[in-house]
Amino acid sequence: MKLIRHLPAADQARPLAIAVGNFDGLHLGHQALIAETVAETVAETPDGTPGFKPAMLCFDPLPRTFFRPDQPVPRVMNLRDKCRFADRLGIELLVLLRFDHEFSSLSPEQFARDVLARDLNAGRVIVGRNFRFGHRAAGDLDDLTRYGRQFGFETCIVDLVSRPDGNAPPSDNRISSSLLRQVLARGDLATAERLLGRPYSISGRVIRGKQLGRELGFATANLRVAEPPALTGIAAVRVSGGGLVRHPGVASLGRRPTVAGRDWLLEVHLLDFDGDLYGRHIDVEFVRFIRHEEHFDSLESMTKRMHIDLALAKQHLQRSPC
Repeated sequence: MKLIRHLPAADQARPLAIAVGNFDGLHLGHQALIAETVAETVAETPDGTPGFKPAMLCFDPLPRTFFRPDQPVPRVMNLRDKCRFADRLGIELLVLLRFDHEFSSLSPEQFARDVLARDLNAGRVIVGRNFRFGHRAAGDLDDLTRYGRQFGFETCIVDLVSRPDGNAPPSDNRISSSLLRQVLARGDLATAERLLGRPYSISGRVIRGKQLGRELGFATANLRVAEPPALTGIAAVRVSGGGLVRHPGVASLGRRPTVAGRDWLLEVHLLDFDGDLYGRHIDVEFVRFIRHEEHFDSLESMTKRMHIDLALAKQHLQRSPC
């Protein structure tokens, strides 16, 4: 899959079937849009004309974060994972555009004409039923359909996907990134898995930390994460990559308040492991949430709690075999 960050990004030989949204998490609702995007895309139609290339259009930062930088939206997924999962779903091109003042000022017509039709050569635009676009979200589905006819692309509207548990009132029964962030914030990994259609996971390259964990007897593999992360706290995990296959471990995701940490970090202690993972890409699958992050009065009290967390992680992992 190819990643594009700047316009124009048109493939003049092959128009795009492009799903538009933020796609933070690639949950079941997003997957419905992508399934529609890739359903009829072929390299060439029977009469020899170019078929659509399946693509996604999303934005960074998230629009809500741009307008309220003091209240950034918690992130479910980093860019590497978005590319990885989108590729598995059949997306060939991911267009990630910078959401800034200039972009946010585009009128609905400018977005449809200049971005979708001209710069992206969209032949088919796939959106959810709640989609709005343009300056102050002034454009609606009727506008998009009308502009599509005017500027030469088909508009496909996909119904929202309902929650699999059915516990929400009908007015709030759709799967959304906001809902996914809520369940991750409270550590509800089981519900998150149902919304995603897969276990929640984070991948990345292992970096060097300050080695404090090693000094305390808990050596860790450390990963940078999208900031701020939707999930924080301590969890039982399984790690793959770097020669490992669903290896058991316990992870801490947060800012490490006891040691005055500032950056967000995922620290993974692997059980019965003494290898070197620096520079390797690993995937951390979250199996069971243990507790939220907290501040301890001393390293000694923090270490005591870490031993408890480790014992709990082992119990959870024994109940959830590979």
